[in-house]
Amino acid sequence: MSETPKKVRTLFLSDIHLGAKASNAGALIDFLREHQAEKIVLVGDIVDGWKLKRHWHWPQTHNDVVQKLLRQARKGVEIIYVPGNHDEFARDFQGRHFGGIEVIDRAIHETADGRRFLVIHGDQFDVVVMNAKLLAHLGDWAYVAAINLNRFIAMVRRAFGLPYWSFSAWAKLRVKRAVNFIGSFEQTLAAEARKQGLDGVICGHIHHAAIEKIGEGVTYVNTGDWVESCTAVVEHSDGTLELVRWMDVLADRETAARVPKLRALPAPETEKAHAA
Repeated sequence: MSETPKKVRTLFLSDIHLGAKASNAGALIDFLREHQAEKIVLVGDIVDGWKLKRHWHWPQTHNDVVQKLLRQARKGVEIIYVPGNHDEFARDFQGRHFGGIEVIDRAIHETADGRRFLVIHGDQFDVVVMNAKLLAHLGDWAYVAAINLNRFIAMVRRAFGLPYWSFSAWAKLRVKRAVNFIGSFEQTLAAEARKQGLDGVICGHIHHAAIEKIGEGVTYVNTGDWVESCTAVVEHSDGTLELVRWMDVLADRETAARVPKLRALPAPETEKAHAA
């Protein structure tokens, strides 16, 4: 772990799902410890109200994430909270501040190089969420089942010394309907940014992290999630946007820690004799 936090201009985080057992809050705390931002934008589904309504689950790590963000706000870090569908209760408090964190339905973020991005969770453009809440809840249940299967697969793979592999991520990229949904979601959000005369959009919701150009030069950015992939988008001081896959960072560190240090080998006897 880095001793000095990495200074960045902005952090974009979404889909943390605090209150859900699948939330990887511990990994997020490590990520926040290693990054010092001037501004943090929470792009929805930070708290999972759907899960908390059915079953209360709030371990210490989830509380630590909240306390960490509140401490950042007290230190002067600008924090904006854009609610999503799982924490839609927060939309009733638009324009208010809680512990220095401002709640707003959508925002316009200007990068250091002058580009302007629409920041929105994205569920407003999901026809299932907007028009068929029951199907949305069933889809959420299926996703949790896939995450539980992931955990079992990960445990088996670790036992055999194999790297992490995600079943649900694999399914998203293999099931035609899921691929079509992701593509349609990206196009719709990019079109909304274009309609508003903006350079791009930063969103969450579908748990599929990406930074890519879509259509007529519109930049589509999805921050991913902290349930499975553990991804965030970082804006550097020059305005460059970087997608950080934190699980890959941790895996690389673990691999590096396992590599034994090479010891200096003694010179061959022939070389010793020649030197003498």
